[in-house]
Amino acid sequence: MIAWLDPHDPFPPVDAALGPDSEAPGLLAASRDLTPQRLLLAYRHGIFPWYAQGQPVLWWSTDPRMVLDPTALRVSLSLRKTLKRVLREDDWQIRVDDDFESVMRACAETPRAGQHGTWITPEIVEAYGALHARGMAHSVETWYRGERVGGLYGVALGRMFYGESMFARRTDASKIALAALCGFLAGHGVTMIDCQQETEHLASLGARPIPRSEFVAHLRTATAQPQIVPWRFDKTVLEWWTRARQAER
Repeated sequence: MIAWLDPHDPFPPVDAALGPDSEAPGLLAASRDLTPQRLLLAYRHGIFPWYAQGQPVLWWSTDPRMVLDPTALRVSLSLRKTLKRVLREDDWQIRVDDDFESVMRACAETPRAGQHGTWITPEIVEAYGALHARGMAHSVETWYRGERVGGLYGVALGRMFYGESMFARRTDASKIALAALCGFLAGHGVTMIDCQQETEHLASLGARPIPRSEFVAHLRTATAQPQIVPWRFDKTVLEWWTRARQAER
């Protein structure tokens, strides 16, 4: 049985989430409210919302938790060649927070295998837009010849980044944005990006599962550190990836 949260109720402990043998492993609580305050409290405790239109807000804390060390992002030889081209050609740009809500809507419109509809509801767009207005949510966008062709968005607290969703309308466009994000975060001492749930795609990018207890312990330290300011960078943050892991060739 999961907890129902009224607007001023705290979250239950994350170890109260449904276990691996349940129909919804990691489900912790449900509520009607999705305020910026509730979101920030959730992220600080290793909890995230995920639900469909017409459902109450469902709050999750999965175990294990999928995470990515920014320096462990797997940059294949083909992607490294693409990054070199992005750096070399003026047609390509990396923009940060150019239009946060448009990135969210693009993520919502992207078809995904095995998924009908989207969890990025108008309510989600409004709530995360409010976090963006506070400087706590950001988009990283890949542009080609004046068109946004890929990107991602997520929440930034202290030295912790919580990845939410990505989209691509051109080959590798979302991976270019992810590489730029990882380069920027690594330069600011961020050692963990939250990827929430374990998937083969995330594993192929270098993400790995860790116990929830380890994840929550990391949050206590990482979210207590100062916010990264300013959130401003361009495609030159990709230079590191074009030189890294030469031994992998």
